[in-house]
Amino acid sequence: MVTNSPALPSAARRPGALPTLRFTFIAFPIIAVLSMIWVFASPLMSVPDEPAHTIKAAAVARGELTGSSTGKQGEQTIVTVPRYISTISAQGCFAFKIAMTPACAPPLDPAARDLVQAQTSAGNYNPMYYAMVGLPSRFMAGEPAIYLMRLISALICSVFLAATIGAAASLRRRFWPMASCLVSITPMVLFLNGSINPNALEVVTTSALFLNLCVVLENYRNLKNVRTSIVIVGISGAVLANTRALSLLWLAVAVVSAVLIFGIKPMVAVVKNRLGLAMTALIGLGCAASLAWLVAANSLSSLTGTPSDVTPDQAFVTMLDRSFDYASGYIGIMGWLDTGAPAAVYAFWHFAFAAVIIGGLTARPLRARPAVWILLVAVLILPPILQAQVIQQIGYIWQGRYLLALFVLLLLACGVAMRMRPTPRGPWARSLSPWLFAGAVGVHVYLFVFVLRRYTIGLQTHTNWTEMFDPLWQPPFTWEGLTTAYLLVLVAGAVISHRILFPRIPRFPRNVERSEAELITT
Repeated sequence: MVTNSPALPSAARRPGALPTLRFTFIAFPIIAVLSMIWVFASPLMSVPDEPAHTIKAAAVARGELTGSSTGKQGEQTIVTVPRYISTISAQGCFAFKIAMTPACAPPLDPAARDLVQAQTSAGNYNPMYYAMVGLPSRFMAGEPAIYLMRLISALICSVFLAATIGAAASLRRRFWPMASCLVSITPMVLFLNGSINPNALEVVTTSALFLNLCVVLENYRNLKNVRTSIVIVGISGAVLANTRALSLLWLAVAVVSAVLIFGIKPMVAVVKNRLGLAMTALIGLGCAASLAWLVAANSLSSLTGTPSDVTPDQAFVTMLDRSFDYASGYIGIMGWLDTGAPAAVYAFWHFAFAAVIIGGLTARPLRARPAVWILLVAVLILPPILQAQVIQQIGYIWQGRYLLALFVLLLLACGVAMRMRPTPRGPWARSLSPWLFAGAVGVHVYLFVFVLRRYTIGLQTHTNWTEMFDPLWQPPFTWEGLTTAYLLVLVAGAVISHRILFPRIPRFPRNVERSEAELITT
């Protein structure tokens, strides 16, 4: 070792000392602001099932965890909520009518705070998420209460999504995990973050659990240096277990996938660690509480739909045939499934998905591939299996977002599996990367403005972009203000991400060993 070499950064001197918190704090304001912009860009009750979740949240905030129901599949639950909440479904008068704007929605009366009965299809869902987002309905009323409920949901989800990015950036060879993480943050993820819907929390807690567990398993010999990730794993797992009825399945798949990639030995070391054991116990308690609720409340029997004469085997084959149709829901089908994204948006993300998945399927070392294959098969086979079980009771109800947590997990697992691939640092990669980031920003903004066009003037048979400057409906802060803010924040996020993925290569004196220089730039 040359004695006069420059000092290495602390993270290089101690490979286990990872800057998870630093990257999480960097990512949080970017993700939080993007999610909060969607809070105001989406008209009230414009997200699928948002009225049901809003009513459920208001009821749980008042201590009513289940309400009354016959327990029959498809029947809604009766709960007690403020009157202005009970009429919230009327805000979605434009649903399924792409030419109609939210101007049809009646105003919410903030004075209507007397308690009345209302129906919700989410009545027997796990109350954890609703207890958090429903609090504003206790001391506020009208539109401000609904927007604040959305904001609380957006901030909670942003914490876990930022922790996901922080973990990706903390892996020793972070390029491919970080790149796959950025690909996984589709417009649909941000759109759901800005709504009252536990689907968003399910996605981000699955992501945070998996990537932080990967960080822990990669550094199992120095667990004292990854305490932050250990705690995040425990909290994410406990929250995920109590988010939705299928969340326990996503939790199990996430843990198994990480163990398949890194091996059982690191997992044993984590369980033997005092903090690791405590977080394992926390996840265990969360799973126990979730199972108890599933059994007591029979959460799986609250789905609504129209009975069908289609046989389960026919439904299975049909769903398998529609696999790639539902994949569009991972990217963005906004509103009540009435506003698909422009073709350019789908093309960009489908290409990115294919690149990441193919990279994962061909990753080395070979021991990382089984996790990718298992997740890919699960993404393809679970929707047909789950839909076939209820086809005759409630018909076809499947939406792409139902499997979004598992699909995001697939992308992240591919990134981790690829982490040993060479990092593209050459001139061609550096010249291409800005164009890719610019394209990502472009399609994000394109879809955002397209959705605002649908709501401000409606989608007509003719091209009507210029009519947006004389809108029939305006979101808070105007569509122009929200779009400008969205663009600026996306650009800031792209610049920061590019600098993390393509750091400037420092010039080293000739007497610095090459291994040290590579360690700094990895």
